[in-house]
Amino acid sequence: MDRERRIPADLAESVEKAGVYQLFLPARMGGPQLDPMTAYRVIEEVSRVEASVGWCGLLSNGGAVFAGNFTPKAAETMFGCPPDFRCAGSFRALGESRPVPGGYRVSGRWDYASGISNANWLFVNSRVVDEAGPRLNEAGRPDTVMLFTPIETAAVYDTWQVVGLCGTGSNDFELDGIFVPAERSFRLYDPPLERGFLYSPRTMLIAIWVLVSAVALGTARGAMDAFKELATGSGTTISTTLLRDRPQVQSKVGEAEAIISGARAHVLDTVGRAWESYTEDMPLPSPDLTQARLAITRSIHEAARAVDILFHAAGTNAIHRRNGLERRWRDVHVVVQHGAGLLSNYEFGGQALMGLRPSDAGW
Repeated sequence: MDRERRIPADLAESVEKAGVYQLFLPARMGGPQLDPMTAYRVIEEVSRVEASVGWCGLLSNGGAVFAGNFTPKAAETMFGCPPDFRCAGSFRALGESRPVPGGYRVSGRWDYASGISNANWLFVNSRVVDEAGPRLNEAGRPDTVMLFTPIETAAVYDTWQVVGLCGTGSNDFELDGIFVPAERSFRLYDPPLERGFLYSPRTMLIAIWVLVSAVALGTARGAMDAFKELATGSGTTISTTLLRDRPQVQSKVGEAEAIISGARAHVLDTVGRAWESYTEDMPLPSPDLTQARLAITRSIHEAARAVDILFHAAGTNAIHRRNGLERRWRDVHVVVQHGAGLLSNYEFGGQALMGLRPSDAGW
């Protein structure tokens, strides 16, 4: 995966057959519509073996959440029955959509489309424009629309030259005047057709971003697996004493384990509380949503901290690709760069805790 910078097609097919790409797809479309805690455990376990596969799973499930905006008829036309749903795309409003009879003409170039080499559908966020230029919404901000389009309509550019999550193949893609029917479009924060925690504009980011936490902590658990294998069979360049027999290493392993397990318990507990307390008229801001959002961000950083501890405890062993630890180290430090790990989430959480209304969505 590092060399080819994509998930091999046969592996992606197996992952799709297992249902990993459609955990959040609505039941009325033939999906499992799992709760976030169960979906977390799926992505965590996959990421324990290979973070890139878990990452593509989480991104496709972001698209599955967005599918809650489609009618059953539109969804069956798009995905089939049973559904064939392997989604990639971009949340960034980088392109433009021009209203035309029956839908939109969409043009633009988007980046970070994880899993695009194995996807069959793309979601894109775009600015709405007309003859007068960019449209504004009621709040005076640029009007945007989300759209789904088949993968065949896009030109894909090989831009994914990175240090970690190499197998995600998160390349750029371009649409050039592609027609998208209106039934395949929706406004991101309008009330969706599908009701409930997974699809609500208030809570969908928790459902999606807890899977970022699952990739991070699953990667950390994989790093622990790799370290223990290394520690039971290797010393270092300056000592033949096995790593497992060194008190300072034992201490670091215990510390890393406490960090991983503690962060995991925290995020599952808070997201579970948010899930159980969800109502459509939750207070704004919501204490339960605030705690879940904070736990997600913290868990991602804690995962990276734990992997750092193990990486340094391994000494020069850590830098060799044969050990599997260095790949987890690279991967988890790319995961931290996602929006779910931004330190500004702490600022928004602090605003909510002090009775202010955060300027970000999803609190």
